[in-house]
Amino acid sequence: MNPKVDAYVSKAKTWKEEIELLRSIVLECPLTEELKWGNPCYTHEDKNVVLIHVFKEYAALLFFKGSLLKDSKGVMIQQTENTQATRQLRFTSVSEISKLRTTIKAYVKEAIAVEKAGLKVEFKKTTEFNMPEEFQAKLDSMPKLKKAFDALTPGRQRAYLLHFSSAKQSKTRESRVEKAIPQILDGKGLDD
Repeated sequence: MNPKVDAYVSKAKTWKEEIELLRSIVLECPLTEELKWGNPCYTHEDKNVVLIHVFKEYAALLFFKGSLLKDSKGVMIQQTENTQATRQLRFTSVSEISKLRTTIKAYVKEAIAVEKAGLKVEFKKTTEFNMPEEFQAKLDSMPKLKKAFDALTPGRQRAYLLHFSSAKQSKTRESRVEKAIPQILDGKGLDD
């Protein structure tokens, strides 16, 4: 047990009992407990396997390579349509977690096996993401912007494309593109 996670649990304002139970279940598996991104994170040989995090409506166990798990019980949730690797188990009560205790442990053990096997999630290529016409027009008219965008990591490119595409109106997409141009030219990602 990691003292940083002890402090996290003691300060929890919501879902405290659920966090404690999820933690006890995960700690029954051969994982190292850490605090990453402000949440209890469990690793195997320095590779992230599972994370406990809470939201307003639920507590969750997030599997970093959840898309590679079999999900034989059909209980895993893909957070958004653009989420490629992670999957969640969501809970709204201690009794719900208790009922799924065996399943949770089995899924954690399977996630550890995925790490041990060195399996990788096959991510969609950047070219498979929707290229908003407003951004394509800017890339076509500004060779410097295209060169800077192409130099970004694939993850940063995808983040921009998803951000631009998620706007429903063309005017909003144009505004987002304009605001992002200086960051792209500086070689920075959306959240840098």
